[in-house]
Amino acid sequence: MAKVTQKLAALQDIDLLISERKAEEDLGFSTAGLENLEEARAKLAGEVDGRFLRMYERLSKRYDRAIVPVVGHRCLGCSLVVPTSKRKSGEDRATGALVTCESCGRILFFV
Repeated sequence: MAKVTQKLAALQDIDLLISERKAEEDLGFSTAGLENLEEARAKLAGEVDGRFLRMYERLSKRYDRAIVPVVGHRCLGCSLVVPTSKRKSGEDRATGALVTCESCGRILFFV
């Protein structure tokens, strides 16, 4: 997995943890550590290029998982077969752009 993709995947994990903590708060449970998660998210988001961060945030509003693995040449977000031309290591080495699914638009990483 490429470096930008790794950071975005970690950001996704933190976002999921934050949403779980907020759901627990709605049920009346303690949310100890929520501030730490939000600080870690802000720090990690600051390390990611703005265009990739905007892409991730736009996708995360639409999907629970904006970044999904490719297994058996299929996007695990929508199950579409990823074309051979997109089967790279996660980032297009020539342009530095992230590889996205042609069907659902999610950011892909290759297992």
